[in-house]
Amino acid sequence: MDPSHPKEPGRANAIAREADLPRYDLLGVPVSAVSLEQALAWVGQRISTHRGGPADYVCITGMHGIVECQRDPELRRIHREAAMVTPDGMPLVWLGRRAGFRHMTRVYGPDLMEEVCRLSPARGWRHFFYGGEPGVADQLAERLCQRHPGLVVAGTFCPPFRPLAPEEEEEVLARIHAAAPHIVWVGLSTPKQERWMAAMAPRLRVPLLIGVGAAFDFLSGRKPQAPRWMQESGLEWAFRLACEPRRLWRRYLVGIPIFLWALARARLAGRPVHGCS
Repeated sequence: MDPSHPKEPGRANAIAREADLPRYDLLGVPVSAVSLEQALAWVGQRISTHRGGPADYVCITGMHGIVECQRDPELRRIHREAAMVTPDGMPLVWLGRRAGFRHMTRVYGPDLMEEVCRLSPARGWRHFFYGGEPGVADQLAERLCQRHPGLVVAGTFCPPFRPLAPEEEEEVLARIHAAAPHIVWVGLSTPKQERWMAAMAPRLRVPLLIGVGAAFDFLSGRKPQAPRWMQESGLEWAFRLACEPRRLWRRYLVGIPIFLWALARARLAGRPVHGCS
């Protein structure tokens, strides 16, 4: 983590109180044009105004997620129905700034999770960790509680590598409701975590579901994060590819050209990146 924390909500609160966050359209996906500070304020606002209805869900999306949305109309619909879609990669930030949203910053899953956990002891927010390989969620809870004394992780669950049976789904829902978290953090891969959140949100009476993917591995110490300079220069993909070439080669060596080609086609067709309501 960067030792300098985002500012406490100031101007960000004004944006968080609006009915809708500012967004821009990127290849049919509405990306929330926010900074990390504004995303934190929005999370606090959603928690404070929740009155027991169905959960909202948040997609944290980079180039990989945008490419998957081009292939999968259902995943694109899930993103369009999300309460917030944060820019998880620098290319999304650069495109948003070109569309006029100069205040945008990267809202990276591990950073958002760490900062929300930092604020949680003072605000009384409770957390549930869903996902990761066996033992990872528990290790993550232990590390975050060490870094943020007073943090309450009310429960964890590691799902099997298969769809849950209906009775297993009911058991998970009961477990989450019994834990009474304010946020369920979902650490699965894209598009699995987005599908899970969209399916579970109407059935969960908690404020927020936030899909953070590899944040479970990074913040638990199981996998290394790219140096900050690589993250800020848009080169994190190269670091991750070097660490896990067998798993990630297709995502980056195939996915990045597809993303750039889709952008070029949209521009040629007169559909540039633009703000949306």
